[in-house]
Amino acid sequence: MTYRTETDSLGVVQIPEYAYYGPQTQRAVENFRISGLGFPASFIHTMALIKQCGAKVNAELGLIDTYMASAIQKAAQEVIDARLDAEFVVDVFQTGSGTSTNMNVNEVIASRANELLTGLRGGKKPVHPNDHVNLGQSSNDVFPSAMNITVLMEISHRLLPGLEHLKETLSQKAIEFQNVPKLGRTHLQDAVPMTLGQEFSGYARQIELGIRRATSATESLSELALGGTAVGTGLNTHPDFAGRVIRCISDITGLTFVEAQNHFEAQSARDAGVETSGALKTIAVSLTHIANDIRWLASGPRCGIGEIELPELQPGSSIMPGKINPVIPEVVIQVAAQVIGNDATITLCGQGGYFQLNTMMPLMVHSLLQSISLLSRAIAAFSDNCIAGIRPRADVCLHHIQSSLYIATMLTPFIGYDRAADIARKAFKSGKTIREIAMSETDLPEIPWERI
Repeated sequence: MTYRTETDSLGVVQIPEYAYYGPQTQRAVENFRISGLGFPASFIHTMALIKQCGAKVNAELGLIDTYMASAIQKAAQEVIDARLDAEFVVDVFQTGSGTSTNMNVNEVIASRANELLTGLRGGKKPVHPNDHVNLGQSSNDVFPSAMNITVLMEISHRLLPGLEHLKETLSQKAIEFQNVPKLGRTHLQDAVPMTLGQEFSGYARQIELGIRRATSATESLSELALGGTAVGTGLNTHPDFAGRVIRCISDITGLTFVEAQNHFEAQSARDAGVETSGALKTIAVSLTHIANDIRWLASGPRCGIGEIELPELQPGSSIMPGKINPVIPEVVIQVAAQVIGNDATITLCGQGGYFQLNTMMPLMVHSLLQSISLLSRAIAAFSDNCIAGIRPRADVCLHHIQSSLYIATMLTPFIGYDRAADIARKAFKSGKTIREIAMSETDLPEIPWERI
């Protein structure tokens, strides 16, 4: 491998000749050999969008030459278009402000802009990564802004549409199953009858409420820290810079972003991320409930509950021929466990704000985006590969009702609780049905069995 030599404030750095990134990125690569995890491309593309809008606004304000701004915007667009994804090489576990990733983006865009202008890759002339690409900005306001923008975009474009689709799929099943009577269950024990449609309507409502919770969190995410620079005072930025950049971002994304009401809150606290994670965790808990119920309802097929059939997707055992397992519900439950674990991590990251800066932002954004991505993919698989193909086993549902002891509950208006409980005990000990025992009791009042 051949290298080129560049310098930063600490001295000389050897950089791979092919690389667009510069010395600060190379130092970060050497210092943070931790996990091998990088940020999702969506986050890097958002960082580039901020740089693109920043260059446009700085040129409009007369702070940089138009030829430089044009080159920066073109280079940033190449990043947004995923043409330079391989250049973003800094580990998630890095300096807590995200400075290394901000500089990675600044250096790549400056290097590519210089190549566009001079034909030579790298360096700091004529476009400088700090003086021009990062003009009016700090890692401390860019990184949290990129976090909010990316998370809001991923929720709006991936998670919420997926949840809407799952809700509609469950609602359709609720209608389809509305005339399938079955046994309810409480405490994992037989309870009184209901319909399969009623059961699925509860699942649909859970997802509907999850949509409401996720939507509510987006309001907090819409406030951006841009304009605060290092500590929230706006040092070294034009007073019009943030508002104009944020309008540019809103126009391009089609989403509404606003400048933070208080820059000191926006940079020292990451409460919006904690709030968002709480909504994601609640959705994960809802999905766990639904997925567990569905795999229990499909258990068997002969020696379990067996009231529904799931689509047969793949052989379930390397030793038992013909075995089919509820693989999609199991995937959903595992994803939910990861999201719940991420919420604990994000909560701790939220506690990492000290004085004027939170220093656990890289881990927070990594965990938030992972949770959204996992949930979005799992929800799609759950909707299309499981829920949509569920079939009821009406004969099994009816058999469970007829065999249940708790039909006795429906006798209480006619014979009272104690007498109904006595009949239930007799039915259990004898193995007979409630109706068989009740019909053998000669001193009972007439019971309208057609209504039971």
